[in-house]
Amino acid sequence: MRMETLFPLGIEHYIIGGLLVGAGISLVYLLTGLVAGASTIFTSTWSYLITDPTSFFNRDKFVATRSWRLTLAVGLVLGGLLYILFFNNGEAVVTSLSPWRLFLGGLLVGIGTRMAAGCASGHGICGNAMAERSSIVSTITFLAVGILVATLTKSLF
Repeated sequence: MRMETLFPLGIEHYIIGGLLVGAGISLVYLLTGLVAGASTIFTSTWSYLITDPTSFFNRDKFVATRSWRLTLAVGLVLGGLLYILFFNNGEAVVTSLSPWRLFLGGLLVGIGTRMAAGCASGHGICGNAMAERSSIVSTITFLAVGILVATLTKSLF
């Protein structure tokens, strides 16, 4: 397969994006000693809303890190917005997938994230960079299941 077929828009933006992601997770790790996983952002944000001190969401590790994790989440959303405004001519990226498929996909990702004790950003980017065995196994599992589900979904629907 030719490079032009695989990457019709070139690879420069992938290289720049990868360098920015690498710099970002490195900075978070150097400043906090913690992995910048997106699923933990979701979990720690719930500690703002659920005030029961015995709740799973109010563990010390979530409450102590929720401020910078929420800041990171806002930065992710703003990064997407800035891309649309400045690099995509203000046009939003719209999917043709039906809402039920989006919901089902989100539900399956959520279940898998809890089963793997982390998400693709925590395991796939941060954990693999630290050569964590559990992250390598999780990433291989994410990819294999993702390819299988995408193939089955495409052939069934």
